[in-house]
Order: sequence, then structure tokens, then C-alpha cells
Amino acid sequence: MSSVGRASSIRNIGPVSTAWLAEVGVESLEDLERVGSVEAYRRVREQRPQKASLNLLWALQGALMELHWADVPDEIKEQLLEELG
Repeated sequence: MSSVGRASSIRNIGPVSTAWLAEVGVESLEDLERVGSVEAYRRVREQRPQKASLNLLWALQGALMELHWADVPDEIKEQLLEELG
């Protein structure tokens, strides 16, 4: 299976975000689990600073928590923002 095929199976992640993640070495849910949502988001933001919004961070965390991105609790979002710095 191609890397796009694997990454596209990550919950909350559409085709554009899948491509962005692949560019930074996050090609599967296992990769995302290894690097974490904040680091994956940082990597994408470095490559695409005008494109990647915080919704991507929420989507990545939601994927790790098996939640829709909009259902990530506010306290988790606050923790992610603190970690992001």
C-alpha cells in the first residue's frame, strides 16, 4: 500500500493534510503515535506556515484519541497549545 493510502486511513485526515504529513515523514497512524500530534503539527507548519491551521493539530490529536477533531476536549487543546509554545 502506498504511503498516501496508509496516511489517508488516519481518522480526521483528508487528502491535502495526508500529503502534508507525508512530506514531513508521517505516513501512518504508527508514525503519528511515535512523533505525537504537536511535533507532527510543528513539522507541517514549518513546511506550510500559511496553510496549516490549528484545526490540523486538533485533527491529529483527535486521531490519536479516536475522536472527531471537534470533540477533542478544551482542556486537551489547552495542553497542546502549551506544549506548542
